[in-house]
Amino acid sequence: MRKLTQKLAVIAALSVVFAGTASAATAWDASHPRRAEVNQRLSNQDHRIHQEVREGELSHSEAMRFHRDDHQVRKEERLMASQNGGHITRQDDRALNQQENHVSRQIGQ
Repeated sequence: MRKLTQKLAVIAALSVVFAGTASAATAWDASHPRRAEVNQRLSNQDHRIHQEVREGELSHSEAMRFHRDDHQVRKEERLMASQNGGHITRQDDRALNQQENHVSRQIGQ
């Protein structure tokens, strides 16, 4: 009987851990307004890069460099969000927008 009680206690503890993991997974959500704005800008920028390549305005090597820069911004956005419960702060948002502005100006040249 004691072993059964221990097994039930272990199962209960594991279910609490998994339930906590599931709620943490919902907190990691890209739908937060500032995250959504940054991710939408990155998506628009990706489309702009592809359009410029199709039109012959950018070489493939330039496009790769811009994609690499955008990928770095996306990684930074994810890191910032992971440190703030799935959200980015206003200060983080400003920093990411400045980085995106820099890349955006380079694409348009």
